Amino acid sequence: MRATFMYGAGDVRVETVPDPVLRQPTDALVRVVTSCICGSDLHPYHSMPAGETRPMGHEFIGVVEETGSQVSTVKRGDLVIAPFAWSDGTCEFCREGLQTSCLHGGFWARDGIGGGQAEAVRVPLADGTLVKAPVGEDSDLLPGLLTLSDVYGTGFHAAKCANVGPGDAVVVVGDGAVGLMAVLSASRLGAEQIILMGRHKDRTDLGREFGATDVVAERGEEGIAKVRELTGGRGARKVLEAVGHLPAYEQAIGVVRPGGVVSRVGVPQYDTAPVGFTSLFGPNITLTGGPAPARAYIEQLMPAVLDGTVQPGKVFDRAIGLEQTPDGYRAMDDREALKVLIRL
Repeated sequence: MRATFMYGAGDVRVETVPDPVLRQPTDALVRVVTSCICGSDLHPYHSMPAGETRPMGHEFIGVVEETGSQVSTVKRGDLVIAPFAWSDGTCEFCREGLQTSCLHGGFWARDGIGGGQAEAVRVPLADGTLVKAPVGEDSDLLPGLLTLSDVYGTGFHAAKCANVGPGDAVVVVGDGAVGLMAVLSASRLGAEQIILMGRHKDRTDLGREFGATDVVAERGEEGIAKVRELTGGRGARKVLEAVGHLPAYEQAIGVVRPGGVVSRVGVPQYDTAPVGFTSLFGPNITLTGGPAPARAYIEQLMPAVLDGTVQPGKVFDRAIGLEQTPDGYRAMDDREALKVLIRL
């Protein structure tokens, strides 16, 4: 089969590798129908040392081709959504809805498991991981359903961790796909004011469509001052940080009001950040967030995607074939594309 690998910063290749096979009775083999490139894939694209090799991709929808003898929830021919972490669905953390901390789970493209930017994937712990979608592989809803594997669930996790609810004023830092999904999620949860901090008009226009009431293009102290002006001088109670770089974190700290919450879902690209008296402790600010347990949210978010109430698939602004995946990375890195869909 064909699969995508990264060989160092900026070096993405599609190569021929052996087909995956069942190894455990709890495995399933899934033929990938559609996948995508994540903003977090750009982190190794910028910094991965030369000489390393890793399979790529952690978001995919596919058709079950074969199952192990202990798999009971999906069968051959089912169209399934794979969240970005695989999990058993039975351990204490899975039962608490924290599948990213599953005692027996893991993540695609690690631990000997292939990536989703490929023609097929071996899915461990299929019963706990895969979610059947009630559509065919030719459905127009596939882009929206694909967002449930990561980006929509991650944006929803940001809003949920911040306890966004009716009447809230919310700031979303970042106009990438996750930030836009955080806007959509905050709107769905009833937020009254949603300020999107982003400076790419095509993206912030989509953010307005998803529910943003205000857009702040300024950054740094100027951006912080603008947000505070829009929030009566005090800042917002709920701030969702969807970037992962230190300036975004500092911006989030700058716009949250005393007693508020900063919810981070952007994968941090820093090891230290202000958490002391003047940043978090003194004003009683709560810091929360983390890797989204997307599996916990798929069934909750899917109905509105199926009936067209929400259209999160609009974050995909370019579609390519698997062989063009290196071009997709370049397009996202050059800000020529927001999020690239891969059709197989």
